Amino acid sequence: MSNDNNMNTKDFLIGALVGGLVGAASALLLAPKSGKELREDLNNQALTAKEKTSGLTQTALEKGTQYASLAKEKSSTIAKTVSEQSSHLVGRVKELTENVRRDVEELSQSADDLTADFEEAGIEIANTVKKEVAELHDAVKEEVASEEAAPTRA
Repeated sequence: MSNDNNMNTKDFLIGALVGGLVGAASALLLAPKSGKELREDLNNQALTAKEKTSGLTQTALEKGTQYASLAKEKSSTIAKTVSEQSSHLVGRVKELTENVRRDVEELSQSADDLTADFEEAGIEIANTVKKEVAELHDAVKEEVASEEAAPTRA
């Protein structure tokens, strides 16, 4: 919207300047004056036009400098904000990455501990079963031996 407004203002000023020059030239050329007076009026009008043009040029340069300065300031502010937000985001990503890494290490350690516990329990169960089988084997042997040693009644 601001750009359209600046363009309309610029177009209006150019149109006013050209219209003023054409009107002044027409008035001078159509007015009944002597050649000397006409040349004098033309010179005066040319000086006036030159002064107005110089003033408009100076105003345009000042406005252009102001707009360039404002644009530079705004872009610098935006760049600073983007940089700060990017730094914050990178820091947050690093923090989250570290948290995930730490959690994975903890889960891996827990899994290793559980595996070791299961291996120990398996060995303990195997030893207990072997012991009970051996005891049962010994008991069966003793039972068989005592039945063979006992006289049979017939």
